[in-house]
Amino acid sequence: MAYTANEARYNNMVYRRCGKSGIKLPMISLGLWHNFGGVDVFENSREILWHAFDNGITHFDLANNYGPPAGSAEETFGQVMDKDFRSYRDEMIISTKAGYYMWPGPYGEWGSRKYLVSSLDQSLKRMKLDYVDIFYSHRPDPETPIEETMMALDHVVRQGKALYAGISNYTAEQTQKAAEILKSLGTPCLIHQARYSMFDRWVENALLDELENQGAGLIAFSPLAQGLLTDKYLHGIPEGSRASKEHGFLKPQHITDEKLDKIKQLNQIALDRGQSLAQMAIAWLLKDNRVTSILVGVSKKEQLYDCIKSIEKLEFAKDELQKIEKILGV
Repeated sequence: MAYTANEARYNNMVYRRCGKSGIKLPMISLGLWHNFGGVDVFENSREILWHAFDNGITHFDLANNYGPPAGSAEETFGQVMDKDFRSYRDEMIISTKAGYYMWPGPYGEWGSRKYLVSSLDQSLKRMKLDYVDIFYSHRPDPETPIEETMMALDHVVRQGKALYAGISNYTAEQTQKAAEILKSLGTPCLIHQARYSMFDRWVENALLDELENQGAGLIAFSPLAQGLLTDKYLHGIPEGSRASKEHGFLKPQHITDEKLDKIKQLNQIALDRGQSLAQMAIAWLLKDNRVTSILVGVSKKEQLYDCIKSIEKLEFAKDELQKIEKILGV
């Protein structure tokens, strides 16, 4: 079946400038961390990608180790790029990362120039691309000098294998150092990808301020806390959910009675606002303009539509925010 993009795809999506750069990202971006691997049904993955682009989602986020098995999410995306998206490439921001374990031996993970450059070469082959728009250092390396890691990012940008450089999972202090090195090399840090949700707010301590100071954007991953901030787990662990899968990151023991009580209270506030819990959780993150985009992971197109609707109501009344803070125990 041939794919033709929806002509009205840009009508309802909102785009935010990424820091002080020339790039705008959709408020909702699609992450391929789960549900696009070799263990998943290709046609479902393909359909989700179609529907994302048809609704103005121009940013697709990957990493070398996404799957499972590692590398297979990039392979899935490469097939869709080849079959469906080739003529739309210039309308897309495609990102990938390297930092976690990918192959055996001393050069298969972390932050050396050897690993980062080799990994990007492999990623480009899997995705059938000449370049990615953003290439990230996926995590800081405690043993490799940060200068070497940043010089590797600068190198691949100068080679034309990536257009922009990004970092992920760096502390505020590490971010400051990385950004200053990149700036001195002439390849500014475009973006930081960090875990951020109502249940995980570490970025508020210093990272958001540092990114604003550096002129970089922030894109939040796990905004729904692996599905906890949805109505999925209000009545136990449903079959087929992340918590029910052996290869998932969310485990049944993470769903405590205390957390369920908070989820139920938050769900009631969302219902009173006329939103689903997932929509409110995403809107709550986007209320801060320093958050450029939210990375969502979905297993079916209906979940995607639910996430996109979150941008229709981003405003919060003062009393709503106070209630949320009280529930979260901040």
